[in-house]
Amino acid sequence: MMTSNRLTENEIRPRQLMDEQQRRFSNDIARLHEHLAKFIKVSCPACSSEESHFEWEKYGLSYVSCTSCRTIYINPRPPPEVLEHYYRNSENYAYWNDFIFPASEDARREKIFRPRAERLVEIARRHGGEANTLLEVGAGFGTFGQEVTRLGLFKRFIAVEPTPHLASTCRRRGLEVLEAPIEKVSLPDGSIDVIASFEVVEHLFDPSAIFRKAADLLRLGGLMIVSVPSCSGFDVQLLREKSSSVDVEHLNYFTPESLSHLFERSGFDTVEVQTPGKLDAELVRSKILSGEFTAPDAFLQTVLVDRWNDLGGPFQDFLAANCLSSHLWVVARKR
Repeated sequence: MMTSNRLTENEIRPRQLMDEQQRRFSNDIARLHEHLAKFIKVSCPACSSEESHFEWEKYGLSYVSCTSCRTIYINPRPPPEVLEHYYRNSENYAYWNDFIFPASEDARREKIFRPRAERLVEIARRHGGEANTLLEVGAGFGTFGQEVTRLGLFKRFIAVEPTPHLASTCRRRGLEVLEAPIEKVSLPDGSIDVIASFEVVEHLFDPSAIFRKAADLLRLGGLMIVSVPSCSGFDVQLLREKSSSVDVEHLNYFTPESLSHLFERSGFDTVEVQTPGKLDAELVRSKILSGEFTAPDAFLQTVLVDRWNDLGGPFQDFLAANCLSSHLWVVARKR
């Protein structure tokens, strides 16, 4: 049976708030389109291959797949200065900070950020990481920072958050904040024990830059823990451009193999890969129920619709346990 402690989409994206969120998001997209002439053609963000083929179009942007490593990425894409302007002036991010995050914080804290903090602490202990300083890239609303600080493993927590509304919220929560992109942060090389980045790398023009910066900041043997949406997971494989994971802000969609490859190109050894996702099955189910997508076969109709109450939870557990969720974690150690 589905249990009450399972995360639901409505808990983190309250339906009564999402119409206004979509309106503001549409305004952001319109402003981004004003800069289309500045977009830049790039090679694969994971392996640098120039060879790709078209996958789909969404929001007036082209998504391609690398023929070498299967990473999907927006190409051409907005350059860093356009992206920085986008985030600093985003109506959507201001709305999430002012309305959606506060309305959904209890569920997010209990079912996302507290388990995330516990998972990170367990990973750090299991892989022998020193526990002096933890730096989070993209600290958002600051809830993870509060939860991981509460656990007491790390002596110092640094929140890197370039979006002004979110950086201000982190400060109000008593966190040490650096309001800048990670590439522009000034800290001594080798001064950080663990770097965490949750749902950030997919937003970056050049993901390799954050890995190079992390390699500089981390001590030898230090850990980097990254989570991203994976293009090889269930909901993206099935829904493709209809997936809510396919976002105008998500420039890069890695696979477990291609993200590991990027780590290894940047001076790290991959030590663990997992997909602890909780929403893949429900996201596909929601699209089926709304009429936006049709179950491709009787099996998925049975699991996701007809017998959802007893099969939905176990099916999601199966996806997570077998690296088939679209929510991907990779843990790597600096060589």
